[in-house]
Amino acid sequence: MKVGIGLPNTIPGATGALLVEWARRADAGPFSTAAVLDRLVYDSIEPFAALAAAAAVTDRIGLATNIAIGPLRGPAMLAKQAVSVDAVSGGRFTLGLGVGARRDDYDAAGVDRRTRGSVLSEQLAFLRGRLDGSGIGPARPSIGLLVGGSSGAAFARMARYADGYAHGGGPPRAFGSAATRARAAWRDLERTGEPMLWGQGYFAFGDPGKGCDYLRDYYAFTGPFAEKIAAGNLTSARAVRDFVRGYEAEGCDELILYPTVADLDDLDRLAEVLS
Repeated sequence: MKVGIGLPNTIPGATGALLVEWARRADAGPFSTAAVLDRLVYDSIEPFAALAAAAAVTDRIGLATNIAIGPLRGPAMLAKQAVSVDAVSGGRFTLGLGVGARRDDYDAAGVDRRTRGSVLSEQLAFLRGRLDGSGIGPARPSIGLLVGGSSGAAFARMARYADGYAHGGGPPRAFGSAATRARAAWRDLERTGEPMLWGQGYFAFGDPGKGCDYLRDYYAFTGPFAEKIAAGNLTSARAVRDFVRGYEAEGCDELILYPTVADLDDLDRLAEVLS
């Protein structure tokens, strides 16, 4: 199993300079991918902009949205952003998409949240079909595509259009259950091979309390469930190692560990834990 690291683009107060240095150190570390999350109405850096900045200071590490909220963007603009990041990174980009769940993001974008599922399906069809020959460039080979979500429709979209599934986090057993559904959807559409399976978790070493506060705020829209998410913050080397082993045992192909505190010391410590 590969292990990647999240960029701190959704942590309030994280600067562009910090993000760039974070990417540079990640590229020099044991990580497979530098990934980003997506919010519109939040103190955060837009995901494609963050990855473009990271691409400029890295040579090796993969780059990914895990996930970007597809329906907040038009299909053509989404495709333009994706192929542009892939071009500036030299083909290191993986596009992970989902519908998101926060009403305020949709309200701010002026997008009808009720149609988000059908809009995402249209975007995926465009990326896998009409993009070729559309004139939207730069020219590129096919970009790796992941789809996230927990509904039956999400798994069906993943199986129809994508190369794999991006799980939204939680304990290894929750990932294992979702992976089983992803494989089943893949087989139902008679896809060959197996879907790529990505997972995610959160960590903070130096100031766990601050990290948990961030998770409570970031996931406040879930109500009391935000406290459960905060309780899953990995705050020790042992917790990280156990989490990694658990995901590997459940068949995860790539696990992204996202910081909950924008502290470079935490990145360096995670690199030591994984080495």
